[in-house]
Amino acid sequence: MKFRAKIVDLACLNHFTRVSNMIAKLAKTCTLRISPEKLNFILCDKLASGGVSMWCELEQENFFSEFQMEGVSEENNEIYLELTSENLSRALKTAQNSRALKIKLTNKHFPCLTVSVELQVSSSSSSRIVVHDIPIKVLPRRLWKDLQEPSIPDCDVSICLPALKMMKSVVEKMRNISNQLVIEANLKGELNLKIETELVCVTTHFKDLENPLLPSDSVSQNRHPEDMAKVHIDIKKLLQFLAGQQVTPTKAVCSEFASPLSTSFVLHMQVCPVLAIELPETVRLERSLEPEVSRDAEEE
Repeated sequence: MKFRAKIVDLACLNHFTRVSNMIAKLAKTCTLRISPEKLNFILCDKLASGGVSMWCELEQENFFSEFQMEGVSEENNEIYLELTSENLSRALKTAQNSRALKIKLTNKHFPCLTVSVELQVSSSSSSRIVVHDIPIKVLPRRLWKDLQEPSIPDCDVSICLPALKMMKSVVEKMRNISNQLVIEANLKGELNLKIETELVCVTTHFKDLENPLLPSDSVSQNRHPEDMAKVHIDIKKLLQFLAGQQVTPTKAVCSEFASPLSTSFVLHMQVCPVLAIELPETVRLERSLEPEVSRDAEEE
């Protein structure tokens, strides 16, 4: 296996750093999937009570001026690495205003992702190199099947979210009252954020939002536009995602869907044409007749 890449464009470097910072705020460890065309950061948190997973996709040609890799074999030309998210984030923070950044797969008594940063010396035209060796774990092929792009079933409703900073501010205030947030949306561009307790019910309404049709969507023709799709989600998990935002998405889409045995809430973010993030969140759907069963509990 071989991998080496280089970034020389400052805007690309800053963008790559912000993506790394965001992932470090979401999870302690992540999986880096390297293929000839793309880099993927993968979070896969499967908990019986509901977990967070993420699929972050970066087209390598939009970030790197040089990119070379050889996978485990010609038939499986991919590399899967497990690493501590914070280690990569800290290494990239030293690359601000640098001349170039190089990333290489090395073996220094243990497998490493070596990050080399070329820094400009302010008092002269010379430069100095700062090297970070990030310990990694090379994942065997038998584990790859659990780290594939999540399959998103047809949703009941997809709706563009309001500005994420404003949404974060609203959810933070609701956290002081309840640990559970109800998210309602319909096909008329209406979104409600609601908390309900025995003593109080507080709802924030958003209107005139866009209802995009994602590639995985197939909205039922029998659904009335004013019918609300409703899910319950852990406020702390949602705030963890909103607080970790380091990138400015051109579009953030919320999708809600349910089957008799599982319910899910998906955040799909697009940042220009170079970055796509999908963040599924297993949640509890309010049902009156059918038992509540988590998808992750079903898999266990």
